[in-house]
Amino acid sequence: MRSDANAAGPMTDPVPGPRSESTGGDVSRETLPPMDDTPIGRAAQLAVEALGRAGEGLPRPDQTRVMVVANQKGGVGKTTTTVNLAASLALHGGRVLVVDLDPQGNASTALGIDHHAEVPSIYDVLVEGKPLSDVVQPVHDVEGLFCAPATIDLAGAEIELVSLVARESRLQRAIEAYEQPLDYILIDCPPSLGLLTVNALVAGAEVLIPIQCEYYALEGLGQLLRNVDLVRGHLNPKLHVSTILLTMYDGRTRLAAQVAEEVRSHFGAEVLRTSIPRSVRISEAPSYGQTVLTYDPGSSGALSYLEAAREMALRGAGGGLNVEYDGQDAHIARQNNEYGQHSMSEGIK
Repeated sequence: MRSDANAAGPMTDPVPGPRSESTGGDVSRETLPPMDDTPIGRAAQLAVEALGRAGEGLPRPDQTRVMVVANQKGGVGKTTTTVNLAASLALHGGRVLVVDLDPQGNASTALGIDHHAEVPSIYDVLVEGKPLSDVVQPVHDVEGLFCAPATIDLAGAEIELVSLVARESRLQRAIEAYEQPLDYILIDCPPSLGLLTVNALVAGAEVLIPIQCEYYALEGLGQLLRNVDLVRGHLNPKLHVSTILLTMYDGRTRLAAQVAEEVRSHFGAEVLRTSIPRSVRISEAPSYGQTVLTYDPGSSGALSYLEAAREMALRGAGGGLNVEYDGQDAHIARQNNEYGQHSMSEGIK
């Protein structure tokens, strides 16, 4: 499946505000009318600037980038990261599909997609063999953003997949058969390392790992990297860890800075320079069936996700990690073996 900028068609503004494609480049931050020096005025100014940056557009990839958002630790911001990065990339002019592979269906909720039991969902694709195009729905708030929803039926898919032929590659086949042009596919994984996550790892080429800036952030990460290594060795040679995003960063605490420093020292170039702060607006947005980009585009969370999406798009696929194992310990090693002495079992020591 190849990304086709011409086939994608013209993008329209999902929300009001000066956009470069609609203004012809004549409007800039310097030419915006002055805002009142009040909290509401400053928030409006930030929103206009954020949407203006989003409308500038980014280079579209030559081929569809299929990115797996995974971390078996719960509460690290997988779903939040998936939907907000997807919305940011779509606002930048891309065509993006979110595949909700979590039985809780939180990504579907955040995108305002109906996902009750009778709705055609990714369960029907994996278990019943239904074409992916039959379940994909457009996201009304953001032009160019689409979602394959998850329903509660997906909770039993782990058991049902066990007896099916080619159980690990059913999502991959569905994505390969999807004919609509896309720039990005982001797969939101459940907080586990079962068959659903394996299907995602087989279908994708890149792994995006959100890491919470908390004490337990790195615990169990070795098992995820080991699974990535196993899938790469046996089922998907193209798979690699391309992006690591620090989430829930609280600049007021020394702990957050220490966790960020440790993650950057171990993973280096794979870690995005942009980190996502703790934000009430990010937490509030799903209750309105929106991403933070449409709920409050001038908030710190929205601005951070816009910058993270821009950085991720511009840097391309990245170099990935080699993950080597010796006995029960996992050792992270770059291509040049720079970090080969750091061990990881339950956490990175």
